[in-house]
Amino acid sequence: MAYFKKIEGERVYLSPINIEDAAKYTEWLNDLEITVNLSMPHNTYTLEQEKEALKNLSAEGYNFAIVNQKDDQLLGNCGLMNVDLINRIGEVGIFIGNKDFWNQGYGTEAMELLLDYAFNLLNLNNIELKAYAFNKRAIKCYQKCGFKLIGRRREAHIIAGEKYDEIYMDILAAEFEGKIPALVKERINK
Repeated sequence: MAYFKKIEGERVYLSPINIEDAAKYTEWLNDLEITVNLSMPHNTYTLEQEKEALKNLSAEGYNFAIVNQKDDQLLGNCGLMNVDLINRIGEVGIFIGNKDFWNQGYGTEAMELLLDYAFNLLNLNNIELKAYAFNKRAIKCYQKCGFKLIGRRREAHIIAGEKYDEIYMDILAAEFEGKIPALVKERINK
């Protein structure tokens, strides 16, 4: 697959979404172990539906494939939704579909790259997200990135007969530095 390094980290980079990855995403989105942490474990996805979804996501402009620096392997995706450039707010979402890369900090690095893009290129000021209370791995990742708890919606998610809270978190531009400002200063001082 063809990937393009929009924003690079040490182990991953963010690339525009490649529609040719539809089969891999379809596989991941039909895997209950992956989707139980997302908002759609009950949905089923066909290859044609996923091609259309990826086409729409790539057209929106704020969605990225997460790609391994070492071998250009697709790990998942992340993106910004509900972006309001006037009030400088947005919402983030992320998932690592490749289970070989779970619990190793790849999601944290990808989220930091996405925040760098959002705060230092789009000039957003506040970014929020939501996660289910049982998704401890994601909440830990978000806390490492600097997100703070701003509230919870009680018993908002029912799965397998159990009720779970929905956790709301956010982060402000003043709470995040990123690497892009240093990169820009380096280019200016050349």
